Amino acid sequence: MQKSFTLQRYIFRKVAAILVFSLVMNACSGQNETKFEITELNDIDYLEGRSIDSLQRLNLVLPEKIENYPLLIWIGGGAWSYGDRNVEMDLARKFAQEGIAVASVGHRLSAAKWRDTSLSTGVRHPEHIKDIASSVKWLYENESKYAYDRAKIFIGGFSSGAHLTALIGLDDSYLKKVGLSRNILKGLIPISGTYDIVNYHEVFKNGNRPELATLHVEAVFGNTKQDFVNASPTSYLKNLSIPMLVISDNALERYTKLFEKRIEETDFKNFEVIYAPDLNHGELWKNISFLDTSRYRSAIIEFIKKNS
Repeated sequence: MQKSFTLQRYIFRKVAAILVFSLVMNACSGQNETKFEITELNDIDYLEGRSIDSLQRLNLVLPEKIENYPLLIWIGGGAWSYGDRNVEMDLARKFAQEGIAVASVGHRLSAAKWRDTSLSTGVRHPEHIKDIASSVKWLYENESKYAYDRAKIFIGGFSSGAHLTALIGLDDSYLKKVGLSRNILKGLIPISGTYDIVNYHEVFKNGNRPELATLHVEAVFGNTKQDFVNASPTSYLKNLSIPMLVISDNALERYTKLFEKRIEETDFKNFEVIYAPDLNHGELWKNISFLDTSRYRSAIIEFIKKNS
């Protein structure tokens, strides 16, 4: 009887997600024909003089002539090792033109000798997420200067930024350390990330390039299983309470499906998962960032509007 009920709930969620996504695809109703003019403010030191790295900055893109609009805090990708907030500005402008302010947030980076031998030094977890927490604090406290509504703060990210998005929304500790609660977040939007670092490490260790388990994963998170557990959003699913939209390309599908399965094992229902089966990792990011009309960007806009 319990198995039957679980299956029915699973089918219901899948059908509901398909219907919602079909509406988005058919109408792309989240994208306005009339675009807002925008203002850009770059290289804001969110640590206000306490920063120790020039990467600890954010760029803010604001829609003009409206007030009390939502804010999307955006964390770009780059394997925790070579992200650049400035690369995310096309994406930020697309959302701001729709009436959603965007803060493209930078953070300190880990070593990435596997990619470039000159990238031999860097920080390890939890330094990246500490920076994100500090940026959230600054944005929360500076609402009055920029006219967005701090009661409508969303956080999202791509690839490694998706991991950081999910982690800050599930692990209470990082926002608590800066005097905030994760309850200030109205929604989480992780896109094409990995959410169980134990599994992520194992995939590389048992794959075609096992050296990446050390040169990449351990360089970012440490070298013990407990390090991986502590850094995994899946370790904190008991804290699920914030609406969540998860999107995945076809290359990161295995990690998203694992995350989806773990969420479905809880009682939390306020989440949607959308797969982009025809797009690889880079193609999905380009789709959201550059296309005039993107079904995936539209889904994000609708999610923000629905939960604002």
